[in-house]
Amino acid sequence: MLPPSFAATIDAVVERESHALRKLSDDIHANPELRFEEVKASAWVCELLSARGFSVERGQAGMPTAFAARAGKKGGPKVGVLAEYDALPEIGHACGHNLIATGAVGAFLAAAAVAEEAGGEVIVFGTPAEEGGGGKIKMLEAGCFADLDAAIMFHPFDRDVLAHPALASLWVTFTFHGKPSHAAIAPHDGASALTACLDTFRLVDGQRVHFRDGVRVHGFVTNGGQAVNIIPEVAACEFAVRARDGNELERVRAIVERCARGAAIASGVTVDIKLRKGYRDMRNNLALARAFGTHLSVTGRLAEETTEEVGAGSTDMGDVSHAVPAIHPWLAICGKGESLCHEHRFAECARSDRGFATALDAARALAKTAVELLVDGELRAAVRSEFKS
Repeated sequence: MLPPSFAATIDAVVERESHALRKLSDDIHANPELRFEEVKASAWVCELLSARGFSVERGQAGMPTAFAARAGKKGGPKVGVLAEYDALPEIGHACGHNLIATGAVGAFLAAAAVAEEAGGEVIVFGTPAEEGGGGKIKMLEAGCFADLDAAIMFHPFDRDVLAHPALASLWVTFTFHGKPSHAAIAPHDGASALTACLDTFRLVDGQRVHFRDGVRVHGFVTNGGQAVNIIPEVAACEFAVRARDGNELERVRAIVERCARGAAIASGVTVDIKLRKGYRDMRNNLALARAFGTHLSVTGRLAEETTEEVGAGSTDMGDVSHAVPAIHPWLAICGKGESLCHEHRFAECARSDRGFATALDAARALAKTAVELLVDGELRAAVRSEFKS
């Protein structure tokens, strides 16, 4: 159980820091930066932490925009609060990472106020490039999270859900090479790379009936040819492949690659295949998620444990969750069905009063969850037991 005095201190710190946190959220939102380029966002977070007296360790895992700051008693239990702050091309913070950063920083500042007395340590990690760059994976490989008892964060959504799944993912690029010719004078002399590229989409669509529930395959053409009067010599496309676990992911990847090879054979062209590692599925620690839900309920938010009403995406927090106990709850910044991640409307919600209020609610609940884990041996044991099983 969390001592009431700790809960009161956490609430007071979040309230006291609300103006600084609002400025941080608005500044990051107004200056969207793509993966690994979050120079301003990272600097603003680090400046706020430094201004509050914390030593900031920049350049984590060799990434200039990754950082860590620590508070509390070394040698005891240890909880990491993870911040994200990268944006998307064209649509900016349409995933609400400005709010994720704000919630994480608020949670750290609040938990830090009682961490020493709680007998453990709380760390805020700045994790770049969640949008396709896998910054957390690089930090995981560098050992940044190795000795954590838990890793926690939240994500904006259109509803409150404690343990929503995230899909395992990868990216695969197909580059087709054909033979050019004049499209009007001698089309028969050419071999169209574009035809093979487009046939790949049609073949993948024909295979969807064989995909298990939860599988997502979606792609776009990255090179559609060179000129309208030339049979395309080169064409290319990229697909994201997602599934509920790694085994199904590999099975579907093989199907998608087979479709591309078949399309190439049909058009008499060749295809180069380039695979890019994605993210693992999310292992939500229910013992920890339910503790978060209890603390969240104090704000009046009664979250569902999970839901089948809405689909799932992918996150590099999934990789973290296979290494240490982790949670990734989703909290509403808009009405149910009003908007979802990666939409223009969602970017607007991420700078709204409701969006910021959600970040503060997340900060309070994350901080209380972290501190409860530090003081409650039974909770730590339950979290560890579930993780090991």
